[in-house]
Amino acid sequence: MTSNPVDRDTKRTTESSMVSHIRRHSLQKLEVDWENLKRRREELEANLLVEPAMNWPDAAVKAQYIIRRYAETAEAQGSRRQKIIQSALDDLARLSDTEVTLQ
Repeated sequence: MTSNPVDRDTKRTTESSMVSHIRRHSLQKLEVDWENLKRRREELEANLLVEPAMNWPDAAVKAQYIIRRYAETAEAQGSRRQKIIQSALDDLARLSDTEVTLQ
């Protein structure tokens, strides 16, 4: 056994090398996208905490946000809970004159 590392890329076919490159690049892009999403969520949450809602539509925006975040959790994935979540979002949208969908 040797202590020299094996460069696997030199042993790959052209197609296999391209697939590996695409996979690596896609993973890097995904990591950057996740970091951007995390930063944007933190900014949004900071803005939602800046001051209390001044009216019902503003309160509905905050409620819609937190309901959507809950909908992303494993606990909320059951079809019954998804229906309740969508119903609550529909009610808030109707009552606050904003259109909201769970996607």
